[in-house]
Amino acid sequence: MSKIHGRAFPAAGFAALLVFATLFAALPAQAERIKDLASVGGVRGNALVGYGLVVGLDGSGDRTSQAPFTVQSLKNMLNELGVTVPPNVNPQLKNVAAVAIHAELPPFAKPGQTIDITVSSIANAVSLRGGTLLMAPLKGADGQVYAIGQGSLVVGGFGAQGRDGSRVSVNVPSVGRIPNGGMVERAVAGGFENAGELTLNLNRNDFTTVSRMVQALDAAFGPGTARAVDGVTVSVRAPYDPSARIGFLAQVENLELTPGVAAAKVIINSRTGTVVIGSQVQVMPAAISHGSLTVTITESVDVSQPGAFGGGDTVVAPRSEVGATESGSRMFKFAGGTSLDEIVRAVNAVGAAPGDLIAILEALKQAGALRAELEVI
Repeated sequence: MSKIHGRAFPAAGFAALLVFATLFAALPAQAERIKDLASVGGVRGNALVGYGLVVGLDGSGDRTSQAPFTVQSLKNMLNELGVTVPPNVNPQLKNVAAVAIHAELPPFAKPGQTIDITVSSIANAVSLRGGTLLMAPLKGADGQVYAIGQGSLVVGGFGAQGRDGSRVSVNVPSVGRIPNGGMVERAVAGGFENAGELTLNLNRNDFTTVSRMVQALDAAFGPGTARAVDGVTVSVRAPYDPSARIGFLAQVENLELTPGVAAAKVIINSRTGTVVIGSQVQVMPAAISHGSLTVTITESVDVSQPGAFGGGDTVVAPRSEVGATESGSRMFKFAGGTSLDEIVRAVNAVGAAPGDLIAILEALKQAGALRAELEVI
């Protein structure tokens, strides 16, 4: 058993994780569709954000003494509806909550279509369960209103609170969703319809994949159809007629090619102890000895009691005992060009746990023996 940042990880489960990664890394590269490797330039979603009020809560709304903007928003809304609230009246409402609303406007969304929205409390509401969002505008980065949100919330969590202030919460009851709760009011103008060339942007920078994509497009539609712009972008000549361009893109995104092999990389998550080693990782000749040092500190108390006629006082003195033991370490050797499969076998042979392997990989990187990029997340 090894501990990292206070968490324990069994070595057996860790070894299984490495073997699992090895099995997948050993699979040969397979052809993939362009649809799965790249996105079409200009075809993207847009973030929307808004502010609103959720009403109908069962006493779990904002405590208005600590959230005066909730009362202010409610007064403004009532004034818009023709209800005048005296300026000196501040209603203490517990069934209303001020919320932030966010959503994503998908590409090619047209007025009248609906989108899902997420509603989050921004004050001190305990729960939004059972609430209803009143009509609220959703704006884009340019300040224009692109959708209107309204509807009943679906909340996955719940909470309960006692009179003494104690409370129990399951999941997050202060966040909810409204499926199809946003109505699109404005379409986002794009240059897709008028483009003479289409741009394909790879999801991951890779010059090999870009080169093979150009070859696949030229082979399918004729030489000169595609050209590489950089390690991410491929420019494709497309028909000017919008309907023909749609059919052309349907053929392009279903073309298959074998992407380039990913760069040699080791990913380490020091919080969970997860270590993922890519299939291209190799280790140069190196000998490794890794031991484990255990430090034990024991606290005890000594009591000094004076004699019956000594006239002294009883004294309590703390005593600490510190000991250090080092378990026997085993040495193993990596030959030149060691593959992922050999690394896993060597690590499993010495029973290294996540913390041990992380230390070994970092030492190999510092020694220049690890032929891979070491990334800690």
